[in-house]
Formats: sequence, C-alpha cells, structure tokens
Amino acid sequence: MRPQVILVATLLLNLTLFAFNLLVAIASGSRAVLSQAIFTITDLAGSGLLLAGLYLSRQPADYQYHFGRGKERFFWAFVSIVVTFTVAGVVALTIGIEQILAPDRITRIGEDLAVVGATLLVSIAGIWVTLRELRFGRQTLQALLESANQGLKSIFYQDLVSIFGSLVAFVGLLAVYRTGNDRIDGATAAVQGILLISTGFVLTAESREYLVGRALSPQEARKIVTLVEGDSRVAKVRELQSMLLGPDDALLALRVNFQNGLTTDQLEAAIDQVTAALRASYPILRHIVIEPES
Repeated sequence: MRPQVILVATLLLNLTLFAFNLLVAIASGSRAVLSQAIFTITDLAGSGLLLAGLYLSRQPADYQYHFGRGKERFFWAFVSIVVTFTVAGVVALTIGIEQILAPDRITRIGEDLAVVGATLLVSIAGIWVTLRELRFGRQTLQALLESANQGLKSIFYQDLVSIFGSLVAFVGLLAVYRTGNDRIDGATAAVQGILLISTGFVLTAESREYLVGRALSPQEARKIVTLVEGDSRVAKVRELQSMLLGPDDALLALRVNFQNGLTTDQLEAAIDQVTAALRASYPILRHIVIEPES
C-alpha cells in the first residue's frame, strides 16, 4: 500500500471541497454547510500533518535516534486527529448552538443541497481511493482497522464521518426548505459537531497506546516464539519484549536459551540465522536483539 497516494489524494479533494463549501456557506448563511467547510479545512490541515509525519519518519537513524524516527507517524497522527476531529467538532457544535439560539435566515438552499451532495460524492471517492490502495497492497480493510497505521485509519474515518455528516446536512436542509424553521440548520451543525468530537475521542484514546509504547499483539508474540523455538539449536525462549516504533517498524528483544555444547562460532551463526528467519517472516521487525543464555 502507498500511504502517500492516499494522503495526497485527500489533500487535493479537501482543498476543492473547502473552497466550494465556504463560498456557498457565506452566500446562503447555512451553518450546516459552514460546519462542512470547517471540517474540510481541518481535514486538509490534518492530512498535511500526516504527510509531514510520513516523510519525517523515513529519516535514517542517527546518534540522537538510534532506532530511527518511526514514531513520528504516531505523533503526527495524534495531532492530526485532535485538529481534524476535536477542534472541528467543537467549532461546529458552537456555531450550531448559536444558530439554534439566534437563527439567521437560510437562503439559496438549492446551492446548499448541491454542495452537500458534491461533498458526499467526493467523500465516497476518498473511500474508493483507500480501498483501491488496500487492494494494490494486497491488504484487507479489516487488517487496516486492526493495524497500528493510525494516520490511514484517521483518513478512512474522516471520509466516513464526512459521508454521515453530509447525509445529516442534506436531510436538515431539506427540513429547513419544507418547514422554514432555520433552527433545524443549527441542530444539523450541532449533530455534525457531536459526531466529530465522538470520533476524535475514540481515535485519540487508541493513539495513546502507540505513543506510550505498545508491544506486538500476544498472537504475534506467540508466533514469533514458535518460530524461534522451531530451530533445533534453541532450547527455549526465556523472555520476549517488543515495542512498535511505527506502523511498519518494531523492536524485538529476546532472551534465548540455546542448546548446550554450541561453540562460540556456532552460537553466533545460530543467532544470525534466527534473526534472518524472523525478518523474512515478519518484515516489521527491523530491530532485533537476541541475548543468549546458557
């Protein structure tokens, strides 16, 4: 999968959406459309942060960052989630409540509905880009949602929230047109804000695990132990420690009890071959430390 393709596509789509939503919101006074404009500009900023994190994470290891800078992606994904969902949600909720308490007249509802429909279609296109890239990388959507790739997951959820928000806005604007009650427009914006804030809380809580230093899953750890102990020169894996340094970068430290009677050269060869086998089976293991025990 090519994360930069998804991020660049999201940037271009959001830039277009922001321009249309903002112009129509200013002309019509719709808070629902203005909420969408706010979401798209914060989404645009969030995608830019994710792209920056992707390129920063690719910088090589140096004397300050011995294991590289893979966690840049976790950090910038966290910042992107806060900006995209929490900030946009609070602003949308605020302007929605203001419209409910002191409603302004909504005009040009036809244009509002058109731009909301366009936003819906573009968000569906964003989902399509993500699914296409998953197929390109021979991955499934479930694998993405269960992975540590917080950046791409947030992009996917952004598109989902945009789709639901567009549907809510479309229904709300139709209700305004049919009833003439402009407060419905404010309620629509408030619902969009609550949806954004709720999604942001969920993704922020998940991001915390990776920033703190989450280990590989127990299932992956058991498979690693089975692979290592499958080597005839290994008696037992005494201890396994791991930490995710990025969506596709992990540190693994093993304390291994090798069979008695191995010479120093044989022990070194065994460690090299076990390391090679681990990297071949689990490309995410970029940093492997094996401590032999007698």
